[in-house]
Amino acid sequence: MKSSGSVWGSRRMFAANLIMTGALAGFVLSSLLFSCTTHVSPGNSARAVELGQPVAVDLDGTQNSFRRISELLLPTVVKVEAVEVTRQAVPRGGTMPWFDWFFGPQPGPGPNEEEQPEREFRSQRLGSGVIVRRDGDTYYVITNHHVAGSSEHSHVTLDDGRVYQAELVGSDPRKDFALLSFSTDERDISIAPIGNSDELHVGDWVLAMGSPFGFQSTVTAGIVSALGRTGGPDGNISDFIQTDAAINRGNSGGPLINMRGEVIGINTWITSSTGGSVGIGFSIPINNVTASIDQLIETGVVEYGWIGVSIADVTREMAGYLGVRSGQGAIIHHVFTNGPAFEGGIRPGDFVTAINGRRVRGRDDLVLHVGNLPAGQRAVFDLVRDGQEMSIEITVARREDERSIAEQYRMLWPGFTVFPVNEDIRQELGLEDDADGVILSSVEQRSPAAIAGLRSGDRIISINERPIRTIHDFYAEVGRTDTREFDIRFMRDDVELKIGIVRR
Repeated sequence: MKSSGSVWGSRRMFAANLIMTGALAGFVLSSLLFSCTTHVSPGNSARAVELGQPVAVDLDGTQNSFRRISELLLPTVVKVEAVEVTRQAVPRGGTMPWFDWFFGPQPGPGPNEEEQPEREFRSQRLGSGVIVRRDGDTYYVITNHHVAGSSEHSHVTLDDGRVYQAELVGSDPRKDFALLSFSTDERDISIAPIGNSDELHVGDWVLAMGSPFGFQSTVTAGIVSALGRTGGPDGNISDFIQTDAAINRGNSGGPLINMRGEVIGINTWITSSTGGSVGIGFSIPINNVTASIDQLIETGVVEYGWIGVSIADVTREMAGYLGVRSGQGAIIHHVFTNGPAFEGGIRPGDFVTAINGRRVRGRDDLVLHVGNLPAGQRAVFDLVRDGQEMSIEITVARREDERSIAEQYRMLWPGFTVFPVNEDIRQELGLEDDADGVILSSVEQRSPAAIAGLRSGDRIISINERPIRTIHDFYAEVGRTDTREFDIRFMRDDVELKIGIVRR
């Protein structure tokens, strides 16, 4: 009979062998798994590798990079608190808000009456910013226009708790950024290095810094999810960087940092059904901002290029009608007859595909490209007209403010947009099987077409007695340069009507 000690010793030896076998199997399995992992080198973009090639993962190095970048850049990031002041007239006689609902707005004061008193309203704005420049005792901070661009009072708080009164140098609502300044003789304030946002690639690591919900000096990490995104709020025209680094309220105006510790974006907005981060945030590429800093410091405003057109994206079906092989580009709906585009030869219906050799992906891309062109510069527009490719050179003008542009709508030609009649339209409107022409989809206010009485839904059948059967016919007629008077026949409620429009 074996002793209990011998049996126990055998069991221990078996268990040890089992553990050694498991450890060896785990080591082999982990080696196989890590052979398909991408190598990330601190301070550099991830290198592309062939699938199946063994590479190493330096997680400690990546962590140390995040730590070092945070230590160096957080002192350059500030919390921005701004106060916007608005004034609103107080109704006379103490009327309640519902008074005008029943009785309509009341007339203003007579010649011997006092003006209505105004009441002042203050709203607090909270955001972030980043220090990007020093000039003597003056430091400059980039933030968002929607944070501080309309503020009368603001101050910035540094990472170490120092607070400074800030002044608004200028802002650009179209790209949603603003420049603040504060003054101090202290020289231990850090300035963030600026990177090149054109060098970004989808998949690059990035850090977002700021004060979400007022929690100052917050750092989140993610990757560049996409580039060239458009469609920002309030008509913003930047080609945004999309990232899954968490961005929340209060992050607006804070920097997006690459793995070299450089600012490559200004965080500005998120899309979310909850109001909080769901991993879809957007930043203004820093290259869209840096070119305007000197203008803001010198003049307080940013100048944009202008060619005098109204543009839109096109559907795949519309691209086919225009004879365009690819839908990438933008159609010229209207031209200002006193603008550079019309004077240079661009006409309604032209489909712009490139500017100075740079491809135009859509409406927002065209607006951005033209806006970045300096006034006085000549630019080459590649376009498609009636299925034919051509190039036109025009001289860019300086863009005026929105009010000045709106006052020029009497120079807008043709002043209305159309779409072709197809089978779906015939069925929807109850038209005859052989009905053709183009139908007005919208008419611009104060344009000659609006003044003449054209309405949305009118079906144009001829211009200057020339039948309009297709979209090509329409643009060929309104693009004529040998005439200024246009007799338009159209159908409205099964009644044929005729009006005359003079192109100014």
